[in-house]
Parts: sequence; C-alpha cells; structure tokens
Amino acid sequence: MVIETNITKMLGIKHPLISAPMGPFYTTELTVAVSEAGGLGVISHASDFERSTKESLRDTESTLKVMKRSMEYVVEHTDKPFGFNIRTSRIQIDAPILCKEIPKFIMNNPKLKEQCIYAITSAGSSKTLPQSKSFQKLKESSNIKHFHVAPALWLADKCVASGTDGLVITGTEGGGHQSYEEVSTLVVLQQVMQKYPNIPVIACGGFATGEGVAAALAMGAGAVVMGSRFIASTDSEFHQTYKDIVPPARAQDTILATGAFGPIRLWKNRYALSHPVVSSKEEKLAMEKQTTIEEFLKESNAYRLIYEGNTDDGAVLLGQSIGIINSVEKIQDIIDKVMSDAEKRLKRATAQIK
Repeated sequence: MVIETNITKMLGIKHPLISAPMGPFYTTELTVAVSEAGGLGVISHASDFERSTKESLRDTESTLKVMKRSMEYVVEHTDKPFGFNIRTSRIQIDAPILCKEIPKFIMNNPKLKEQCIYAITSAGSSKTLPQSKSFQKLKESSNIKHFHVAPALWLADKCVASGTDGLVITGTEGGGHQSYEEVSTLVVLQQVMQKYPNIPVIACGGFATGEGVAAALAMGAGAVVMGSRFIASTDSEFHQTYKDIVPPARAQDTILATGAFGPIRLWKNRYALSHPVVSSKEEKLAMEKQTTIEEFLKESNAYRLIYEGNTDDGAVLLGQSIGIINSVEKIQDIIDKVMSDAEKRLKRATAQIK
C-alpha cells in the first residue's frame, strides 16, 4: 500500500519522505539512493572540498561547478525525481550566482528539466530564488516547485508573502542551522497548519521513524524531511566515523552552538563546546563585523575536518533524532521500514474513530 499526499502528487514521488539539504557536505550519492527508494533526494549546497578552503572561498563559482557536477551525476544514475538546495543567507556570497545559473543549467538539459522538480532555499531570504529571471523562466516551462525552510511562524509568513509553492517547517530538534526562537517542530507545525491550512507543508526536525512520519501526516503535513536518519546509512557520502556517532548516541548529546548563519545544532564535541550559542541576531551581526578573514577560514575548515573524519575538531551536524536511531542501514531498508511503520500507526489511529 502507498500513502498518497498532496506532496507526493505534486512532486511525483512514491513515498512522502525527503532527504534534508545538508550543505556544505556532498549528498549526491545519497540523493540517488533516496530517490531510487521512492523518496525525494536533495542535492546540497556543497563546498568544494577538493580544493583548499582559501582557494574555494575566493572562487564564487566553485559551488556552482560542484552543483552542476552533482546534477549530472544524479540524472546518470536515476530516472526518478530529485531536488536541490541553495542557502540564501546575506553572507552566502555564491547564492546569487547559483540562483541565476542553476535554472539556466536545468533548462538546457532535457533530463534535468524533467527530473529536477524541487528547489529548496534556506538560511536566508525566500525571495532570492523567485526573483531570479532565469528561475522564473524555468518555472514557466517546467513542473519545478519552490519551497523555503521556515523555523518560525513569522518566517512562514514571509515565505507565503513571497509566493513560495510550499513551506518546509522545521523545529529546533533538527540538526544544522536553527532560528533564535528555539520552538519545537510540534508547536511550529501546529501554528502553521492553523494559519495556512491550504499551503503545502513539509515537516522537518526530529523525524527518524514511522511513528514520527505518521504524526506529521496526521497533523496535515504532506511529507517529512529526514537528515540524521539518512546520514546514518550505508549509501551516504558522510565519513564512517560521522555515521558511527549516531547509533549509540542519546538525544541529549546535541547542543545549540553558534554557526555561520546563527544557532546551529551540533553533536556535543570539542568544537561545539567551544562555540556557545549567541543569544540574538543582533549579537550575531556584531560578531560577524569583528570576524577576521583568518577566523572565517578557520571556521570554514571545521566542516572540512569532519568531512575527513575528525570528530573532535569538526562541526558534526546532527539532530536530537539520533536518540531514536539504532543502526546504520541501507537507504532502501530505512525507507521501507519507516513507511511500513507509518502505515501501521495511521491505520491504528483511524481505527479509533467510531
């Protein structure tokens, strides 16, 4: 049996499961695996780890080259739908060129134009991509949909005002960058569903099981995003030492620290403990003004370190859902188990209606 939702129909996917955009790491092989298993894989806004940090940061087109290469790889290895992510933060200097050039690249490749049906922007403005003339042309000539990540109700308001096709609602449980509000997925999702009952919504933050998926769908979400659950898979490109952190970990083994775009949820290690979370956006802006290029390069290198397996000094992005993940498995097995359990939970819940 298949669980059909407004999101599965919109995106043409079998299961309402989407992989989280997990830049700056590569997720190309993971994208293929998730899409092949019936979900929707998402190419990350990845850094060019093949070159030095200093060299990559000077080249504003380095991530463009990485994303183009990743897209070509995906359409060579699957004929299923997939998506891509662009971080649109004010300090993400390559965001404008990605928003301009990636839509052009998709339009010039018939396979990409057919399969790349989901653009997810995050960590910045929801207006940046839809204001791109090349993306406007792509939307006119394809079925691509634009969603933006909203970790608070007021940010969801901005997304709706900017005309996004849907919202990815994420709470503070999730790994990676978060908002200063620190509101849980459960609460933010309810707030958004009450205010925007007709807007397509995808739930994110704290999901790793069929029980979680069933709960989100019952609340009105059309799909669920999973990050940490898919990191802990044999198919992802993440270093084995990164994956091995997850099965024995507890939910309380992550903390909010200070990241490039504000608060970020990390696994508790030496790096995370040395970056206490800032209390406000104003404090973060003041901090950015005082940051030297040397300090910025050092911070950027923390992601390279974990990509290479250094779990002490690297920035290990993981969410509280690590407390309910007990093994590293194949993506196909993960998705099959999650959807089977979700179906059982939903059937049990509906049986209670008399």
